[in-house]
Amino acid sequence: MPAWDYRERGAYFVTICTHERRCTLIGAGIRSIVLEAWRGIPDHFRYVSVDEFVIMPNHVHGIICIDVGAMASPRPNRVGRGSPSPLRQRQPRGADPGSLGAVIGSFKSHAAYRINGLKGTPGAPVWQRNYYERVIRSDRELERAREYIMDNPRKWAVDKHNPANLADS
Repeated sequence: MPAWDYRERGAYFVTICTHERRCTLIGAGIRSIVLEAWRGIPDHFRYVSVDEFVIMPNHVHGIICIDVGAMASPRPNRVGRGSPSPLRQRQPRGADPGSLGAVIGSFKSHAAYRINGLKGTPGAPVWQRNYYERVIRSDRELERAREYIMDNPRKWAVDKHNPANLADS
């Protein structure tokens, strides 16, 4: 949602795919690392809690809840009166502090570092660059998202992220 501030209080359904949708999230060691990274999110972001979560062979689904505006500083006014030309200003890099993007980035970074350590492949890409998110706007939507996540492993054969089904997309 272009007008949505992803630092705001709310629940978010997220899907994060592996690099090139490879089935790399297989094996107890890797799955344990990903689960530990997910459960550790609140340790790094005091205003965030995690809800339902599932690890599939080439993606994860989860629900992240951000409480009270993420306690972040206001988004900077990048171009205002008296400011230098926007072309001369240094453009910010990365997600806004306290945003959903910052939380996801931290999760992906932590999990990738540990996975690459386990596999002996330092710096190798683990995740796709972006992720999919949906703002959860009601208790009913939250329940549907939880059901979807819990049912996902059972529906892997027809999942749109299953490599066997990508040619059909």
